[in-house]
Amino acid sequence: MEWTGRILSGLIAAWMLVGAAMDLTRNPVAVNGLRQAGYPDNALLLIGVAVLISAILYAVPRTAILGAVLLTGYMGGAVNTHVHAGNQVPQMCVAFFVGMLVWLGIWLREPRLRALLPLR
Repeated sequence: MEWTGRILSGLIAAWMLVGAAMDLTRNPVAVNGLRQAGYPDNALLLIGVAVLISAILYAVPRTAILGAVLLTGYMGGAVNTHVHAGNQVPQMCVAFFVGMLVWLGIWLREPRLRALLPLR
């Protein structure tokens, strides 16, 4: 169970780190997506830094719960952005389900969290 959680959490952290790298390097895909969502260009650096810090905190066992809270907030903002932009439901669902996977990964890998939130 713990290894499944570690692998899932690692995949999520890696995906978020790739997204942060795209933001911080001002990748054209990231810039275009930001503009389509109606955000100013200078927001990309702040978003990239926030995602980078959150993903690192999530990957480190001592700070994983704080990272999960921050990533959940980020994904909630992504859902809000998709709703505000009038995007289709599948795009909103991706952000929602990634937020759920963040918590599933940490629940599987962290016995203390399983003790607090038993699913039985």
